[in-house]
Amino acid sequence: MGVYNEQGAALQEPEPRHILIKDSKGGSPRRRRHMSSPLSLRRQLSRLPPKDVLSDMMFVVGGWTPDDPSCLVEHFCPEYNEWRTAARMVNSRGKVAVGTLEGKIYTVGGEDNVRCYSSVERYNPDTDSWSTDVAPLSSPRSGVCLVEMDGYLYAIGGHDGITAINTVERYDPKMNTWSKQTAMLTRRTGAVAAVLEGHLYVIGGNDGDMALNSVEQYNPVDGTWSICAHMLSPRENAGCTVYLGHIYVAGGKDELNLQLCGAERFDPHTMRWTPVKRMRSKRADMSLVVFNGALLAVGGSDGVTNLKTIEAYCHDTNTWRHFGSMKSKHPGGRVAVLC
Repeated sequence: MGVYNEQGAALQEPEPRHILIKDSKGGSPRRRRHMSSPLSLRRQLSRLPPKDVLSDMMFVVGGWTPDDPSCLVEHFCPEYNEWRTAARMVNSRGKVAVGTLEGKIYTVGGEDNVRCYSSVERYNPDTDSWSTDVAPLSSPRSGVCLVEMDGYLYAIGGHDGITAINTVERYDPKMNTWSKQTAMLTRRTGAVAAVLEGHLYVIGGNDGDMALNSVEQYNPVDGTWSICAHMLSPRENAGCTVYLGHIYVAGGKDELNLQLCGAERFDPHTMRWTPVKRMRSKRADMSLVVFNGALLAVGGSDGVTNLKTIEAYCHDTNTWRHFGSMKSKHPGGRVAVLC
């Protein structure tokens, strides 16, 4: 099964030892019967083909507010059917971008209630620890979208504290350096991105004045951007991933700053967007991920409260169903999946 981060980029498989977590007293791994969610995620996952069960780990990273600047990190381990607390980020930041590369999780940029950041942190699931020895972006910005392509991380757009920007930077993990790439055609913050069939797509966001439905495609061979078919609805701070050969986008906020429950998908062969069934809840600042073969909508805000709930989409019936809940609320937090 393919493994993807929240933007839909394929990951390299880390070693299987990422899956096993010992008992806190040093004993052998043991199964737990109960978890904090009202519906067992493991029971849901048991409906999937056996080869795909218990292979992935889902991390929820960040979720900062001025009242709770803790930047919690937790992960769901299906082997033990429970959410567990992981090491927190070093710096407490909101609107941080989360991506995955070579079996590790990266957090890029972000802001607190004083300033934007250019710093980058890297999480190692083997040691349950964060490091800050990663090269920073060329300038501070929040609302960046982060995606892996061809062994590099791309940090795209964002807000520098004054305006939305169209800057694109690429991180080389071997050199530990960021290099500027061809800028996007449109300034975007709060956009989402996905990689499909060798092209990078940047979708929606806000240009500093209003939510966008425009989409642009990047060709890494010649370093050029081109305009694609627009989404059916303007969206910023939505969820996005690649699933069954299509790009799915769900939730976010529209041009009236209203939370959305609508979803749509992009077919790279017809270059068209088509609607899919609406989610059960409105979700802005949500994550859309593929986890053990299931397409999941995780967390977000419905405009009244921050959500812990998770929904799963069934392609065959074009329906969403309740799939459990996280242990804690993560306002603005993002999800990464490791194998």
